[in-house]
Amino acid sequence: MKSISKNVPLVIATVVLGVIVGTSSLLLSILLDLSEKYFLNFEESNRIPVDIFVGPGHRFISVFVGSAIAAIVWYYLQKNYRPVGISKAITGKTMPLVKTLIHVVTQIFYVGTGNSIGRELAPREAGAAIAQKWERHFANNRYLKLDPEDQKMLIACAAGAGFSGVYIAPITGAVFAIELLYKKVNARVVAVSLTMSVIATLIGSIVKGYKPYYLVGSKNFPSLRILPIVIILAPLLGIIGAYFKLGVKKASAHRAVTKNVLYQLPLMGIITGIVAAFYPQIMGNGRGLAQLAMSTTTINKNVILALLFGFIAKAVVTLLSIKSGAYGGILTPSISLGAVIGVFLGMLYVQIMPGVTITQCAVLGAAYFLTASQQAPLMAMFMLFEVCHLNFTAFIPLALGVALSIAVSRWVNARLAK
Repeated sequence: MKSISKNVPLVIATVVLGVIVGTSSLLLSILLDLSEKYFLNFEESNRIPVDIFVGPGHRFISVFVGSAIAAIVWYYLQKNYRPVGISKAITGKTMPLVKTLIHVVTQIFYVGTGNSIGRELAPREAGAAIAQKWERHFANNRYLKLDPEDQKMLIACAAGAGFSGVYIAPITGAVFAIELLYKKVNARVVAVSLTMSVIATLIGSIVKGYKPYYLVGSKNFPSLRILPIVIILAPLLGIIGAYFKLGVKKASAHRAVTKNVLYQLPLMGIITGIVAAFYPQIMGNGRGLAQLAMSTTTINKNVILALLFGFIAKAVVTLLSIKSGAYGGILTPSISLGAVIGVFLGMLYVQIMPGVTITQCAVLGAAYFLTASQQAPLMAMFMLFEVCHLNFTAFIPLALGVALSIAVSRWVNARLAK
């Protein structure tokens, strides 16, 4: 009887929050679409992931105006408040719902106008804040009250569901909640996280559909022939990804939060806008650069220079945006950076190994870099599997590579910490 009374509130919360968080992700997707439509006259898709049709001046103005508006909002929002991270919310720190939602909406608007940062943090924070509000609202209700451990688990699972509802990736959302947030594995959290993420995915798909987020051509990975490059690529990206993670940590630690954000973020918008004027793939969360890398089929000087510039510009602009006061995720920027490095090594490898494509090397590079930058091998593996709609042949190179990447990156992190 005690088991039933403990489980009933959790079952109700899982289903109801799955619907609410899924709806919040759907609304954030709509907000992103509206921001892109009205600022850039652009409708994002996997075939056209970044605005390439409006003029350079239009892109510059959109990025600058978006950064200026976001700077004003974040300045006033942070006068007596600092955004509360999901990990701290899990340990009991309050995420004020209204302020968190304003913070979340600003992140989506900032990305939607073309500024360079990931957008996946916003739906996760929205999910976590909504779950915490639910728990505290029903804290004294004998039928809906959750015990302390279930409260922590529910916040983590709601954050993962928020991600699932935007990227239509239920396994990734569930694994993200378990591997990065809750950090415990048992039947209870697996059931809750998967259920909530599936519900959020079903709701989010009303707007996003079930199309792959990235187009990757052939989904058949020649397991044996591709293993040699896996052994080379994964450790390399484990090292580079670890240094990128360190850069993000330092930029976040010195982020402008006072009146400095009023000039630093618009100044960063000017810099980003100038780059975006002639290189639009720098804009947004990195989808444009990642798709450019994954669509590479030819090898020539112009392609190499374009991707090299994109890699350097995306990394630098994203880190400086965080330092200048922006908030957002680094999952999709990491995917774009890893995909570019995968292309560079792939260009060499396909010359000696027929049957392997440059695109496949880009996909693997994206997964390995993401593993190192997030310290989450399972999440990285399943994310690339889901957002690219890969088939079972991708599991061997993905699994081996993320294992090597996480091992090397942790060794690098330990050395950097000394």
